[in-house]
Amino acid sequence: MCPEQIGSRQTANPKEHGHGRPASVLAIANQKGGVGKTTTAVNLAAGMALGDKRVLLIDFDPQGNATTASGLDKREIRPTAAELLLGEAGIEACIHASHSGDFDILPANGDLTAAEVRLVSRIGREMILRNALQAVRERYDVVIIDCPPALNILTVNALVAARGVIVPMQCEYYSLEGLSALMSTIEQVRDSVNSELAIFGVLRTMYDGRNRLTQDVSQQLETHFGRRLFQTIIPRNVRLAEAPSHGLSALAYDPASTGAQAYVQMAQEVMERMMELAACVAGRPPLGGVSTLDERKAGERG
Repeated sequence: MCPEQIGSRQTANPKEHGHGRPASVLAIANQKGGVGKTTTAVNLAAGMALGDKRVLLIDFDPQGNATTASGLDKREIRPTAAELLLGEAGIEACIHASHSGDFDILPANGDLTAAEVRLVSRIGREMILRNALQAVRERYDVVIIDCPPALNILTVNALVAARGVIVPMQCEYYSLEGLSALMSTIEQVRDSVNSELAIFGVLRTMYDGRNRLTQDVSQQLETHFGRRLFQTIIPRNVRLAEAPSHGLSALAYDPASTGAQAYVQMAQEVMERMMELAACVAGRPPLGGVSTLDERKAGERG
């Protein structure tokens, strides 16, 4: 991707290349900050693009870190998610190509905070993103939403639009703190406006195998989440921390790094789960004998 194309209307996944099947929508959510949520969103997008998937990354965090990590200047880029939510721009105008050109991004910046305030009294505010995505879902294989570290209108919009939720969790003492609030919100969204919403997977991040506490917490997560826990573990890695300052995913910045390789593995695992989920919905036996569907919904179908 040439520098002059950054932030232009050119995208990595032009409409004429659409495949006719609506994209799977995944929200990356955890109201606890500093767990690797944005790192996961950006590198999962890059990893799935590496697997020949057409990917749209939506930055729904007013901090705009996913936008910066994708090589766009959040201070200058327009239109953004704020304009989309306020009805000042259509979704197609808000989509830009990432710096590397391997995935598209709907950027965000501080304007999103003001937009959220203006949406408080608007009827149907939780449906805005879901409705907007209908215009472009057939252009992509997967849409990844980077949620803010809060259970606010923005996160609810993402959950209403999504089919699955990926929860990054750092292996530390307070990792499960506040998780019940997220689970409760997911339940409320599922019971009211999005019956298909489910936990797609829980991802261990910032893992340091030399730390005994890290190992203990990892085992607790295995016990607590079982099949919902991704086998992939994201290690602490300098390259993962450095890549955003260069406007690149770790896969583009240093593809041989342990962090980049972990996200390649995670992307593969996500794609396998997506195939598994599609098989379950179609009534076929899941691949590998491991279901990614929510257990309650599976029981209802049975």
